[in-house]
Amino acid sequence: MNIIVLAKHAPDPESEINVASDGKSVDERGLVFDINDWDRYAIEEAIRIKEEKGGEVVVVGVGSKCEDTLRKCLAMGADRAIKIPVDTSLDAYQTAEVIKEAIKDEKFDLILAGMMSQDLNNAQVGVLLAAMLDLPFATAVSAISSIDDNSLTVARELEGGYNEEVTLPIPCLITVQSGINEPRYVSIMGIKRAKTKEMKEVDVKPTISTLEVEKMYLPPVKKAELIEGDPSEIAEKLIEILKDRGLV
Repeated sequence: MNIIVLAKHAPDPESEINVASDGKSVDERGLVFDINDWDRYAIEEAIRIKEEKGGEVVVVGVGSKCEDTLRKCLAMGADRAIKIPVDTSLDAYQTAEVIKEAIKDEKFDLILAGMMSQDLNNAQVGVLLAAMLDLPFATAVSAISSIDDNSLTVARELEGGYNEEVTLPIPCLITVQSGINEPRYVSIMGIKRAKTKEMKEVDVKPTISTLEVEKMYLPPVKKAELIEGDPSEIAEKLIEILKDRGLV
């Protein structure tokens, strides 16, 4: 079972976000980057399938600075990595396009990706790539029920706490939900082995731009107002505030 996994080098959600001086991008100074959390589950699931079925796990990263994330995936157990040193920023179409070009000569049975990225939360790259490759796909996969040489059966999350069982022919693409497994820790031996594994750099460029940023800004900070007094005074002040704001 040959598996390709998409792994994004993404800023930690706890990092303090600031807008760059151009007003159209994020200032990356001070940001802490790591493997995207959803992709961590994807790489773990791929390694588990390889351990059971055999084959190879190839991890793919997009961005000029994604090498640390790819090395971490290799240390977890991926066999080799493909680095695409192009910064597509917010454009999910461009990201999917360069991945498609980079893996066009790869022989794969399955592509795994995290359901979304922890910085943008768009959940677009996986499904766009599936469309470009004309692959059947399933999103928000919470469990893989069975897998063989011809098909893959998964459970995917729906709204309202429901699950849906889907069977896909192989090759196919799935995006996985967090909690599908428990990602392993990276061992010292894994880190040492990662240094000897192949990391191929594929220089491809997107052909078109599908996104133009006009302005980027932080949401205004609203301060809470503490209302003091006895219950009748508080009620009167609340009514006054609601009237001033046109809510009553």
